[in-house]
Amino acid sequence: MSGLRIPAVYMRGGTSKGVFFHAGDLPDDPARRDAVLLRVIGSPDPYGKQIDGLGAATSSTSKVVLVQRSPRPDCDVAYLFGQVSIAEPLIDWSGNCGNLTTAVAPFAIQQGLVPAGPDGLRVVRLWQANLGKRIVAHVPVRNGEVVEEGAFELDGVAFPAAEIRLEFLDPGGGAAGVLPTGRPCDTLDVPGLGPVAASLVDAGNPTVIVAATALGVSATVRPAEADADAAFVTRCEAVRAAGAVAMGLAASAAEATAKRPATPKLALVGPPAAYVAAGGRAIAPEAVDVVARMISMGKMHHALTGTGAVALAVAAALPGTLVADLVDCGTGAARGAAGGRLVRFGHASGVLPVGAETSVRDGAVVIDKAVLSRTARRLMEGVVHVPAAVLASSSRAA
Repeated sequence: MSGLRIPAVYMRGGTSKGVFFHAGDLPDDPARRDAVLLRVIGSPDPYGKQIDGLGAATSSTSKVVLVQRSPRPDCDVAYLFGQVSIAEPLIDWSGNCGNLTTAVAPFAIQQGLVPAGPDGLRVVRLWQANLGKRIVAHVPVRNGEVVEEGAFELDGVAFPAAEIRLEFLDPGGGAAGVLPTGRPCDTLDVPGLGPVAASLVDAGNPTVIVAATALGVSATVRPAEADADAAFVTRCEAVRAAGAVAMGLAASAAEATAKRPATPKLALVGPPAAYVAAGGRAIAPEAVDVVARMISMGKMHHALTGTGAVALAVAAALPGTLVADLVDCGTGAARGAAGGRLVRFGHASGVLPVGAETSVRDGAVVIDKAVLSRTARRLMEGVVHVPAAVLASSSRAA
């Protein structure tokens, strides 16, 4: 048997990388599709390196995106995001990647799924199929092509590129809303830690937000230092899993760890503080409103996940959350004319400003949209090769 040759594009979006596909080029059966995608990325890999695949052995680079035209009249394209486990034969389809969202509209234009249109900013309406949410991307185009080169600098990415603005419309979660428990702050009973104050926010992705000090570290902790501390990593997962149960995403902490490693995310926050970012730049306290670190797939993110940034910005706009309390007690984030708030989050690689626009309905604050800017570009395009044995084994399993 010969293997598969599947058209694909390797893209950077924000501070992540992933392999993009036309959804129709993959097997219809979910089990066979996942078997193919795991092999493309190089998982599961007991050595943790993904040498025999396109993954790069981090949660930021072990990702796949499936794109197609949207059947919805209010969206141009639909996409499905998969977070591929490195060591386990698992693709978590429960959430979104805000960073790779940046690359969806450029991919759709470059692949002819939507026309480029006239020169200027092309508005592409995205349907995020994992979460059932709408996102609007503003992509620069010129002469029928996506403009990739530019002067916009994104902390965590070495080179400047063209700015792409994303608007996450009505980013709150499902039936339970942006605050699944109905409270801006809850107390989690975490085995080994006891009571831990947490804001449980479902926006962008379900996110458990706690004070970094509750886990025994400063919010300015470096990712390498955090990842090397096995006890700290264990505490993080215990808090994340307890939050998943409290949000109704898992029946038990064990289920959250085994079946939902990608969501909810865990965010650690603290007040403005001085620290040195990964690139060597000194970050002054007055340059940020909140210091934040994100835990993704058991590792500390080298910057901020895009959806994590959305969740933090939404939390900053909701009175009584841990993030809002930090902002209100600190230097104060800028408020927009339409009830919006722009918050500068200090992350491990620099600073990321994120806006949240709000309104008041029936006396309650409602999040209308979250806004952030990122960059994206094609790294490689062609075909990926999948060994025939993958198809044979997935057929036997079915």
